[in-house]
Amino acid sequence: MSIDSLIILLYVLVLASYLGFELIAKVPPTLHTPLMSGSNAISGITIVGALLACNELGYTTLSKWMGMIALVLATINVVGGYAVTDRMLKMFKK
Repeated sequence: MSIDSLIILLYVLVLASYLGFELIAKVPPTLHTPLMSGSNAISGITIVGALLACNELGYTTLSKWMGMIALVLATINVVGGYAVTDRMLKMFKK
């Protein structure tokens, strides 16, 4: 990987982090939980990508470990999102 592509990837990471923080900071608290529960589909896509990265078809050991870490973190995110959604829905029941 050349230094130019590394700089571009770093730039995209910083820009995406900044935009994500700004977008989440602007969401009112009443909408935060429904929006976060809706983002479970995105974490599901991350799980699929992590499974592909854990595959043994020519990937390096580092990418396999990074894929495994991504798989664990995305799974925690999905389970936590569903738990929060379930808790939120129970608040509306009498």
